[in-house]
Amino acid sequence: MPVRLMSTAAAALLVVAATTPAMAQEQINIVGSSTVFPFATTVAERFGKSTDFKTPIVESTGSGGGLKLFCAGTGSNTPDIANASRRIKASEVALCAENGVSEIVEAMIGFDGIVMANSMTATQLDLSLRDIFLALARDVPDEDGGTRPNPYETWNQVNPALPEIKIEVLGPPPTSGTRDAFAELAMEGGCKTFDWVKALKKSDKPTYKSLCHTIREDGAYIEAGENDNLIVLKLLANPDAMGIFGYSFLEQNSDVLQGSVVNDVEPEFEEIAVGNYPIARSLYFYIKKAHVGVVPGLKAFLREFTSEDAWGDDGYLADKGLIPLSAEERKIQANRINGLSLLNM
Repeated sequence: MPVRLMSTAAAALLVVAATTPAMAQEQINIVGSSTVFPFATTVAERFGKSTDFKTPIVESTGSGGGLKLFCAGTGSNTPDIANASRRIKASEVALCAENGVSEIVEAMIGFDGIVMANSMTATQLDLSLRDIFLALARDVPDEDGGTRPNPYETWNQVNPALPEIKIEVLGPPPTSGTRDAFAELAMEGGCKTFDWVKALKKSDKPTYKSLCHTIREDGAYIEAGENDNLIVLKLLANPDAMGIFGYSFLEQNSDVLQGSVVNDVEPEFEEIAVGNYPIARSLYFYIKKAHVGVVPGLKAFLREFTSEDAWGDDGYLADKGLIPLSAEERKIQANRINGLSLLNM
């Protein structure tokens, strides 16, 4: 199968890739986000079957890891596309520029919710953003307006309305876009419910960010790698554990997993689409413009991804769990992507 997880050897080759101009190659190479991986894989397989081009190679490396490979340079040994479950950072754009990747096309493809899920055999949790922050932060506010190392061991210690079970959450590593978005939307969202912490954002932003974004490392949060399917298997083996991943994985495993309610909102397609679900983010991929016209099928692949059959309201990606952009936004994005409009940070 051309679609595969990245090996250590392959990653090493890409990291040291030459920064020479792109050479002709047989297949499109795509790396990046584990959340975008199933969507990119589906488009790649459809593209391979419906055109004369070879099926693109799609590899799951995490958003940060994928963008690092993408920014290593141009040429046949570097990726043509990087998937990301958060927007590219200014530091990554700078790294790209240093290595000769000066023209990048940004593609926003839709939305996804980040869920905290557990086994269908366990109790469904009804969490607030504050509950999530208090359960997973390294340090938490104390009664004197300061902070202390997180003392909470069970969910009912965080909130008496929650069950008396051990806090054990399986989630992505720091290289993951899901981890970045979870820290910004869920952790910070709960952190700033404390008034003095919210005020700290204006007076001492570095301290504010450190407090709100830093996840505990005492065993309550367990880094489970970039393979979301592995998290699913571990949740089935341990009904008391929770897992963090994209809504699409919950959708694909809805027969055995359930998502937690967050701020009184169920993690459902419609709630994410209209902006009610509080832990939702945009999904992206990035194209190396220097490779367009050189790598066979790259421009045609972009047309397939941005077709209504793929990313439309009733497209095959919606069946996989992608929350579509509005019809108006899809038109704007399709024109930008297929017109190869350059990224503007």
